[in-house]
Amino acid sequence: MRKTKSLAILNGFGRSLGDGIIGLQAAFAAQSLAALPRPMLFCHPARSPMTQQLLDLAVDFVDVAALPDGLAGTPPQPIPVDFAARFARVIDIRDFAFDPAFCGVAMIDYFLAKLGLQPEAVPVALRRNSWLAPRVTRRVPAGLPDRYILFCPRTSMPQRDIPGDVQARLVAMMRSMRSLPVVTQGAADCGAIAAPECRDIGELCGLVANAAMIVSTDTAMVHLADAFARPCLSIFTTHAPEWRVRDYPLNQSVRMPVRGLPEALEFVRSEADLAAIAAAWVVGREMLEAAVRRFMA
Repeated sequence: MRKTKSLAILNGFGRSLGDGIIGLQAAFAAQSLAALPRPMLFCHPARSPMTQQLLDLAVDFVDVAALPDGLAGTPPQPIPVDFAARFARVIDIRDFAFDPAFCGVAMIDYFLAKLGLQPEAVPVALRRNSWLAPRVTRRVPAGLPDRYILFCPRTSMPQRDIPGDVQARLVAMMRSMRSLPVVTQGAADCGAIAAPECRDIGELCGLVANAAMIVSTDTAMVHLADAFARPCLSIFTTHAPEWRVRDYPLNQSVRMPVRGLPEALEFVRSEADLAAIAAAWVVGREMLEAAVRRFMA
């Protein structure tokens, strides 16, 4: 059977925006080092529209297709022989969030290793999100001030969200320490300006690139902050910062003191998990506020 492509990647670096930013950087780095042919990314149909727009920006170095019927389910089903025969190599990362090799390492290192590279041999500049900025047309959403502090306290994962009372305290601190308005993607009833909903990837990148500085628990925004060289304070709960932001020179990080949960917990298992994380926001209040003061200074 004739091989139509030399390399297939199943799940195309995940469904979320943050995973896509990092995975595409790994593919870009591998091609920049002449270590990888142009891959075909077979992406999960449940990916968000914003993630699809991100993939569309990378058309000069990846091809994109939908995962075939039968390969997108949970748990992952075996790869049919006739499908695998079309490619010289198939990299299967359909369930990477549950891969023990994914837990406890920098995400970029995991993807680089999956592509066959030794992560430590890849220059730091290629482990940052350098592929994105030259390929996106940024547009600042209408109605925002010229410069602002961008505050991103909500995520797609409840274990990473900043509680409402903590949001209010942090906004008050930021406003008192800097003569800049605070634009927030969270609750806007605490003296911050509500960020308009970004209609597409161009507006989201414009929102980030136009900020003077960023405070975020949403790692997608942290990855975008690196892509556009914006100073960022990243706040983590269940993950060690070095697994996500190790290579970002303008990033400062703080990890909340969560107790009793597995390292790198990706998905909430019960209300007890959320209770343990809620307790960390109380116990770690002074540490968090000290980190904000250092970042704002």
